[in-house]
Amino acid sequence: MITKKGGEKPTIIKKYANRRLYDTGRSSYVTLDDLCQMIKEGYDFVVHDAKTGEDLTRSVLAQIIVEQEAKGGQNLLPVSFMRQLIGFYGDNMGKFVPNYLEQAFNDFTEKQEQFREQLNKSFGGIFPMNGAMTGFEEMRKQNMALFEQALKTFANFGLNSLKGNGAEEKK
Repeated sequence: MITKKGGEKPTIIKKYANRRLYDTGRSSYVTLDDLCQMIKEGYDFVVHDAKTGEDLTRSVLAQIIVEQEAKGGQNLLPVSFMRQLIGFYGDNMGKFVPNYLEQAFNDFTEKQEQFREQLNKSFGGIFPMNGAMTGFEEMRKQNMALFEQALKTFANFGLNSLKGNGAEEKK
């Protein structure tokens, strides 16, 4: 009963008070690693508190990300990015970040295979097709710098428009 992304209904995962996760589709307990693998395979699920029914999907996905980052090897979230992201919590520009990140990732996901193929053509096959882009560090840094500049531009735009509306800072 596990549905692939785009299926009718996502699998329900119940989280119990003892922190155990129960996959109702397979009728078995699962771990965060199991859920991570399900995501990689394209399966969709939601996590609900077994007692209250509260949606815990966001916090469980955050736990998976924390575990993946802690494993080492391939860290997808640079420290500078995480610091900037944290800085947007509580900031009035923070409301734009989720949509911006979602659109950026959607665009990247749609173009990643085409991008990988083009890189292989350009650089003689140094980029493996399995998703591990090992010789890509410099381009990654440039992309991160562009993203950071975009965030700064959004932040500066927000401050300038506030100042122009009579909401100037008092000293």
